[in-house]
Amino acid sequence: MTHPTDFPRDPNRPALPTHLRTAIWLAELGIPALPLREGKLPFGNCPACAGSFCGDRPHMKAAGPCQCPAPCHGWAAATTNPDVLTSPAWATAWRQAEAVAYHPGGARLTVVDLDNADAVTWARQNLPVTKVVATTRGEHWIYRGAMQSANKVRPGIDIKSRMQYTRWYGPGTGSITVLPDVVRELVVKEETTRPPRVEVDSSSPTRAVWDRSVATGCRHTETFVRTGLERGLARIAACRKEGAGSTAYGVARFLANQHTACPGPCGLEILGDRIIDAAVGVGVPEAYAARAVANGFNTVAVRAS
Repeated sequence: MTHPTDFPRDPNRPALPTHLRTAIWLAELGIPALPLREGKLPFGNCPACAGSFCGDRPHMKAAGPCQCPAPCHGWAAATTNPDVLTSPAWATAWRQAEAVAYHPGGARLTVVDLDNADAVTWARQNLPVTKVVATTRGEHWIYRGAMQSANKVRPGIDIKSRMQYTRWYGPGTGSITVLPDVVRELVVKEETTRPPRVEVDSSSPTRAVWDRSVATGCRHTETFVRTGLERGLARIAACRKEGAGSTAYGVARFLANQHTACPGPCGLEILGDRIIDAAVGVGVPEAYAARAVANGFNTVAVRAS
C-alpha cells in the first residue's frame, strides 16, 4: 500500500462514470474507495447482508465470514481492487452515486474533520500544519498514520480513521505530515472524560445472568461469549432511529451460529434476553424484539439452547 505525501490530480478517464474514475484513481494511490448515495450515505446492504444476517465482513469490529460482492457494510466495503470497483455488482451503485468516499484507516491516514469556522480556528492554533481539504462547511486536515475514530472530540470536530469513511472533496493543498500526539490525545481525552456508559436495564428484574452455571455444555470461554454479546448489543444501541429490530435478529442469528458445534446447553435464552432488552432500550416494542430474537435463533439449527 502506498502512502502519498500529496494527492496528484485526478486523471481524465472519459470512458468511465466520473465518480468511478475518481475511485479507481484513489485505489491506485492505495486509498480504499466506495460510492456514496444521496445524503453522503453508503448504499444499503443487499438482502443477504441486511441486519448482519451474513455475519459481516472479516475486517469489521465483529469479524465475520461475509464475502458479498456488492458494496455492502458501509466503510468496510471500501476497496483498492479495481476489479471489484468495476464489477457488475457495483455498477448500479456507481450509476446512482452522488459522491465518492474513502476509508482513511485503510490507507493509514487520519482525517480531522472540522465542521465549522470555530473548529478550523482551533485547529490552526493547536495542530501541526498538514494537508488541508476544503469541505462544504469547514475543512479536513489529513495526517499520515491511523488511529481510533471518534466523534465530537471537541465542538465541531470528529476524528475519522479506522472503521470510518469520509467523503472525498478533492486533493487539497499542502503536504501530508505525520499524525501528531495532540490528535491522538483528543480521542484519549474524549474516552476518559465521557459520562459513564449506562447499561440497558433489563425489562424484567428477574433476568438471569449468563455464566458457566447456565452454559455447562458450551465449548467457548466466557470472554469469547461476553465479547460477542457486547458487540452485538452495541450494534443494537447504535440504531436509535431505525433498524434495531432487524439488527436484533441479526445479532441473535450470529450468536446462535457460534454455538452450532457445542453439545449444549449454552444459555442462549439468557443471551436472547439481553438482546431483547437492548432493542427495547432504543424503542422497539418488547413483543417485536422477542419475536425478532426468536426468529434469529430459529434460523440456525442449534443444539445449544
